[in-house]
Amino acid sequence: MSKCGVTATQFKLYPGESLVVKGTVLSDCKEFEINLGKDCENLVLHFNARFDCKGDWNTVVCNSRQGSAWQDEERPPDFPFQPNCEVEITFTFTADGIRVKMEGCEEIVFPNRLGLSLIDYLAVDGDFRIKSVTFP
Repeated sequence: MSKCGVTATQFKLYPGESLVVKGTVLSDCKEFEINLGKDCENLVLHFNARFDCKGDWNTVVCNSRQGSAWQDEERPPDFPFQPNCEVEITFTFTADGIRVKMEGCEEIVFPNRLGLSLIDYLAVDGDFRIKSVTFP
């Protein structure tokens, strides 16, 4: 992964609250990821947009990680991203999961496999330049 990453900790996102990541997909993007959870070893959501990476083409891969062990991947059908485009992704934390909204595709609902009642870790990495992270 390229060095465009940002990590935020010590914020508190509770069920019913959202965070919005805005940024630009870089022109030579292979992949980017947005991780939410407790820390890098315990992720309630690993959101990985793969343009040409790990054998995948234009695929979003969602997963969770508990105690550094990856769980079962889910691959939603839509891929709304293109190189050199600005994107806005809204993550809404609910009691039973994370709802992911992106323009031009159906909402993704990913289960809260870790049973977290608080998210206080966000990491964004890969071929993506963050413009803002907001808590509306």
